[in-house]
Amino acid sequence: MPYIQIRGVQHYYEWITTAKDAAPDHNPLTNKPILVFVHGWAGSTRYWATTAQALSEQFDCLLYDLRGFGRSLLPRPIPADVTELGYELESYADDLAELLNILGLQRVYLNAHSTGASIAVLFLNRYPERVEQAILTCSGVFEYDERAFRVFHKASGYVVGFRPNWLLKLPFVDRMFMARFLYRPLTQAINRVFLEDFLIADSEAAIGTVYTAVSLRAAEEMPQEFARLTVPTLLISGQYDKIIPAELGRKAAALSDQVEHVIIPETAHFPMLEDPDTYLDQVRRFLRVSPLFPHS
Repeated sequence: MPYIQIRGVQHYYEWITTAKDAAPDHNPLTNKPILVFVHGWAGSTRYWATTAQALSEQFDCLLYDLRGFGRSLLPRPIPADVTELGYELESYADDLAELLNILGLQRVYLNAHSTGASIAVLFLNRYPERVEQAILTCSGVFEYDERAFRVFHKASGYVVGFRPNWLLKLPFVDRMFMARFLYRPLTQAINRVFLEDFLIADSEAAIGTVYTAVSLRAAEEMPQEFARLTVPTLLISGQYDKIIPAELGRKAAALSDQVEHVIIPETAHFPMLEDPDTYLDQVRRFLRVSPLFPHS
């Protein structure tokens, strides 16, 4: 499997492309633009694969696992220089910049989901010259609520702390695990991918990103980050998303004239999987590509 060393951590990555004989660990030799995918909390590249495959006629798609998640797990024992990186979202934005540098990618398109979308917003403002257009899937801004955040952090600690592998053997547990995230059901195989990724995520990264993504600092700074955006951006919300409600997406988009907001009906936190046809139609429209013809 292809890995790249980024700031002391082996990061898993892969290319999804139509290039003939393209190896998964080498840049495809085509003239197509590059579309980079960033996953959300406790996820991995795996849930982006079908979306990337659908767009691979127009883009060479680069997927990678964030530090501490998927197949980009932290070295054990964790070296001091890796610990010092911390789990602030801008640190993950810098990881992405280093990935692009190592692969020699100067300018890309970006599609990021949930917590990954917050990382992407920071990346867009820190490295605007590196991105042509961006898609934020299930993102938004929220107000700080000290009591609610404290309860959320405590519950997250319990959830992350109790992750026995035998959960995978229980019937229907994967469906129950995904129920809060969905409006339309997914296949058992996809549900199992999400549960597997959650169970293998490093505790340090899982808890660390919860505390930084849902925090007073994030509530204060993310609206400012959205207001600063200069890269043309499409923000896609799911109509019934309970994790990041569509109204929070609308508020975020209203902060910048660079952000267009669309809501996909009858979907929740994974519109790209719950209604892939509508999702892809919106992405292609925004990126000005046809499903039959290359990027123009």
